[in-house]
Amino acid sequence: MHRFTVDFIETAPRPELLELWRELHSTPAPRSISVQVMRRILAFDVQARERGGLPKTFHAALKKEVARDDTKAPHKHKNGARFVREWNGRTHIVDLIEGRYHWNKNTYRSLSAIAREITGAHWSGPRFFGCAEARRQ
Repeated sequence: MHRFTVDFIETAPRPELLELWRELHSTPAPRSISVQVMRRILAFDVQARERGGLPKTFHAALKKEVARDDTKAPHKHKNGARFVREWNGRTHIVDLIEGRYHWNKNTYRSLSAIAREITGAHWSGPRFFGCAEARRQ
């Protein structure tokens, strides 16, 4: 592993970065990871290992932050909730019934799936339907 340095990482082609990733993480790199992101992660990993790993205080602070971070928790809307959005001159109404979202005579697991159907693009469902602000409070 001594041949893998930050200088190497900055110029190495993707196949060699994938080899380093497997060596450091004991798993293949995510298939969709860009070379730029892979370079940053690998440089961080190599530097941390050269310095004996990350400090215990860093791990403790990270665990504490993860424990208090609720931004990834799904928002719990009540059954019977109705979401309304106008898009391209058409009004879309979604009802939440027994934990499932009903729109256009179909049932979906998430608002994001419906937003994607409506727009043809990847959207945050709560943001698209205007309920993301309430989630942050």
